[in-house]
Amino acid sequence: MTKTINVWYKEGLKFKCTECGLCCTKEPGYVWLTDEDINTLSEGLELSRKEFLQKYTRKVFNRYSLLEDNKTYDCIFLKNKRCTVYKHRPKQCVTFPWWKNNLESKKAWKEAKKRCEGIDREDGKLYTQEEIDAKLID
Repeated sequence: MTKTINVWYKEGLKFKCTECGLCCTKEPGYVWLTDEDINTLSEGLELSRKEFLQKYTRKVFNRYSLLEDNKTYDCIFLKNKRCTVYKHRPKQCVTFPWWKNNLESKKAWKEAKKRCEGIDREDGKLYTQEEIDAKLID
């Protein structure tokens, strides 16, 4: 379990994924893949590991990242604002918005909220500090 660096969210935070796709578009970036992610996606797409890596990834800094559209920066798996591999999506996607950079401060959380309509939703689940800390990734 990850220790909390800042406890500004000790009362918890509300979040509900609306599957709007905004976290998967409009900004260049990287969706880093673990070996487990590669295996899960390969199996889900019924491709060999090699086929999956050739068709849907790029190697950056000796790591694999999902491809994105060169013009829109949409994730390769985002179609009509929906994730086509939602059941098999990578850990980085599953754990959003519980990333350390989003939780560094209230200001960072508010910045993340500009890109995600699910953050601080009134009808969202209230996640406790302990639940958030357990999900934290870099």
